[in-house]
Amino acid sequence: MQDRAIWVFGYGSLVWRPAFPFLRREPARLAGWSRRFWQGSTDHRGVPGAPGRVVTLVRDPGQRCDGVAYQVESAEVDGVLATLDHREQGGYDRHIVRLSIDDGAIDDALVYVATEENVNYLGPAPPDEIAETVIRSAGPSGANAEYVTQLAHALRALGAVDEHVFEIERRVLAYASAAG
Repeated sequence: MQDRAIWVFGYGSLVWRPAFPFLRREPARLAGWSRRFWQGSTDHRGVPGAPGRVVTLVRDPGQRCDGVAYQVESAEVDGVLATLDHREQGGYDRHIVRLSIDDGAIDDALVYVATEENVNYLGPAPPDEIAETVIRSAGPSGANAEYVTQLAHALRALGAVDEHVFEIERRVLAYASAAG
């Protein structure tokens, strides 16, 4: 059992749907990283053989990724980590990072990052290709397009700007509108 509370940084679906108990929720920023739709999802927003695209973090000096930090109390840590390890099992590994929040910094926040070493990593692609994959993908957690639009909506609610996410959302909505 952990002997202290932990912080978890959400930058994808955890921004709008943490699905675990927490004490505090704070807008947070992670310096030196960018959010990208470079991870394949075969367990949530796609299926084996037809993965959807979800976000991961990539090192990007001079940039920052806006998201949400959740403080988890000591008594809940083991259960929350088990839940997150299962939720992020499709290629994500735990990392410890330093976050900025409005009233200071969190030196040892936990974040899940999918790197190019995992089998589901799809890597960079032109925005149209990413959007086309998103439009045709769905999995046990729902349509991939819903993931994109929910993320964009949640970021706007935070006052965050993420041109990559917003560009993919624009293209996904254009494809959906054209399809009727």
